[in-house]
Amino acid sequence: MIDTSRYRIKPGGKVNVSGLDTDGESVVDKKKSDSKDETKRLAKKLDDLQERLYAEHKHKLLIILQAMDTAGKDGVIRRIFEGVNPAGVRVAHFREPSIEEKEHGFLWRAYAQIPSDGEITIFNRSHYEGVLVERVHNLVPKTVWEKRYGEINEFEKLLTDQNVTILKFFLNIDPEEQKRRIEERLEDPTKEWKFSEEDLNERKYWNDYMRAYEDALNKTSTESAPWYAVPSNHRWLRDLIVSTVVVETLESFNMKYPILPAKLKASKIPSVTFPETTKSK
Repeated sequence: MIDTSRYRIKPGGKVNVSGLDTDGESVVDKKKSDSKDETKRLAKKLDDLQERLYAEHKHKLLIILQAMDTAGKDGVIRRIFEGVNPAGVRVAHFREPSIEEKEHGFLWRAYAQIPSDGEITIFNRSHYEGVLVERVHNLVPKTVWEKRYGEINEFEKLLTDQNVTILKFFLNIDPEEQKRRIEERLEDPTKEWKFSEEDLNERKYWNDYMRAYEDALNKTSTESAPWYAVPSNHRWLRDLIVSTVVVETLESFNMKYPILPAKLKASKIPSVTFPETTKSK
């Protein structure tokens, strides 16, 4: 099993985003084909653990995905969670906030989407847009977004006090890989619908985004709500790392299927008889 601790951002540490691995150099010699068995094992394990989570109805898991465009937020959701029971997994998308959401503050819409007992909720983007997009594009003054790191930490501490386990993943690609993936969209008729002029505009702010991500990772990775900087140039490795972290976290809950009370277990299931049909003369 892959060692995921190397990707976890230590609280109180100092991370330089430009120095973070995007290729997974420490394990890149592990060929994609060699990971198939491990990926299948994790998928089967995740299916079982999610079923236990839903049945036991005690724990809540919040997964936060943040990344530059094309890094694979949708891909992670589709490939990792495709085999689980959809009744216990929900995806919340954080696009441009509505007028109502803006009026309630940047954390309001996130709180409205937190998981309930027995549920896994995945944030595709999240409240971190308040210190990423809104910072980079000067949508709020510096005096506002600077305070948000502390507000985020307090918010996430509130969630963990409410028995929500939080996992945060920064899917990290380099600009060359993003360029390749954007060109891939333009060359593939089944993917060109994903391309927009906004993809090109946002690339101009790459360095600004990296500085914003660096502050977010350094200031909001805590013991109870850690960030993982996941090398994501290779899709198979990205998915393997995220799957491993999620499975290991669910395993740490030590979940058990609820035991049915003896009285109910001894229930006799009545037979159902159907009335005889009257033959027409």
